[in-house]
Amino acid sequence: MKKKLLSLMLLVFPMISFAQSTTDSIDATFKNYTGWFVDAIFYEIPFSDTFQIPWVLIVLIGGALFFTIYFKFINFTGFLTAIQVVRGKYEDIEKHGVDNLYGENAQQKIVDEENNEKAYGDQTPGGDLIETIRDESVDGEVSHFQALTAALSATVGLGNIAGVAVALSIGGPGATFWMIVAGLLGMASKFAECTLGVKYRDVGEDGTVYGGPMYYLTKGLKEKGAGGFGKVLAVLFAIFVIGGSFGGGNMFQANQAAAQFTKLFELTGPNAGLYFGIVMAVLVAVVIIGGIKRIASVTEKVVPFMAGIYVLAALIILFANFSLIDDAFALIYEGAFSGLGIAGGLIGVMIQGIRRGAFSNEAGVGSAAIAHSAVRTKYPASEGIVALLEPFVDTVVICTMTALVIIITNFDGQFMQYGVEIKEGVELTAIAFDSVIPHFSVVLTIAVILFAFSTMISWSYYGMQGWKFLFGKGKITDLVYKVLFLMFVVVGASISLGAVIDFSDAMIFAMVVPNIIGVIMLSPVIKKELSKYMNAINKKEEAIEDGAVDINEHM
Repeated sequence: MKKKLLSLMLLVFPMISFAQSTTDSIDATFKNYTGWFVDAIFYEIPFSDTFQIPWVLIVLIGGALFFTIYFKFINFTGFLTAIQVVRGKYEDIEKHGVDNLYGENAQQKIVDEENNEKAYGDQTPGGDLIETIRDESVDGEVSHFQALTAALSATVGLGNIAGVAVALSIGGPGATFWMIVAGLLGMASKFAECTLGVKYRDVGEDGTVYGGPMYYLTKGLKEKGAGGFGKVLAVLFAIFVIGGSFGGGNMFQANQAAAQFTKLFELTGPNAGLYFGIVMAVLVAVVIIGGIKRIASVTEKVVPFMAGIYVLAALIILFANFSLIDDAFALIYEGAFSGLGIAGGLIGVMIQGIRRGAFSNEAGVGSAAIAHSAVRTKYPASEGIVALLEPFVDTVVICTMTALVIIITNFDGQFMQYGVEIKEGVELTAIAFDSVIPHFSVVLTIAVILFAFSTMISWSYYGMQGWKFLFGKGKITDLVYKVLFLMFVVVGASISLGAVIDFSDAMIFAMVVPNIIGVIMLSPVIKKELSKYMNAINKKEEAIEDGAVDINEHM
């Protein structure tokens, strides 16, 4: 296997050298053939002479509003439950079912076994004793927390650092308010799609999970009598997710990480990006060869660590400028409803904020449902509830932190004029942080690289699931996709990207169409699953109040 990979890598290097020397021609040719698709996906509907709204944004926010109302504001009412689920409070019923643990007969069995053990010792180490019950199997490969961090790793990254700065430069401070609104609404979309991801997943004989929109579009819509339609939507989604995994989830991340790395260490020469790409490809390979379990084990460490450092630095800046925080929020509120002279006024500001929020957390795109479907649980809605935390962390917390830092450090317009679009969002964010924490741009560069790395490994899993859906499940299929993915890591770090990234971004947001259609059609199924899970939680709580044994306390 290692010899085959080495041989393939040796073949890649000449191809990359050729690509480096013909970047412009490749970009122009690619644009000629794919420009129509990009224009179609990001087409802006003209509502007046002064503002236009991308139709894909209308679908994302429209879907989020529908889910918010249909599920009775689950994005707010389910928040505390989500935290409790991540902490493992309901892990027992999720692994074994509430009736098996908190039904009348189950409780008597537990009491009998406890008394038996006290009298005679543990005579049945393989049975359903308190100390062994946690180890019993349940479908799924990762914990709630691992699934959450794996999905977060695909969304937390350049959008939170660079994208927010660009949105503020166009829409001003008021864009922050609408960005938060988009994040809060997106929580309902994530709940809906990730519940379906677990509900309709496939589980192989070896325990490997295959899930995501491809499966709930085929299996779920077949139950609705629309099997043919669901199959078409699933194939389209699979094609789009593969394209997105090679482009926005891979090449763009490698390209931006390489750019920040070479800039930090002042590396020059045509091969600087190539060498960086090779090292990055090797690191990515080490992780993705191990599948979702290894990906989750890495992201559960990288994402909290880097997000924690980033948020901590933002808090330091906010505390250092504590007296300006109320002024910053006043600017945000005023700008959100007046426009503060921004082109397009109120609507222009609203569009920029909602666009950044919706595009940052990818709620409604369906990608996160692939990662969340691998969780260990018997109740699909349990993971849907966990997933609603994702837009909150990504957009409401991290994006808002970035926005506040920029607004507070730019009160006098030191480095940015609102209403004038900037291109280098990372550099502007770095200037904002450096103004209070000298040389934090070095840490920011490391954050960009690590966020890019975590995004790549998560998107490799997304693309792999789409690839398997189209081409079958097998070792050869896996190897072909992984080798292609690693090749694109090196290519992305080595050449200039233009039309290629535009096309891959379009592929990612094209996923919205089949996904939103399917999730809306399957909303009654989601509601039933939510009711089933909440009833299980209530039954456990009532049993404990009546004096039943809480299994979690013995684990």
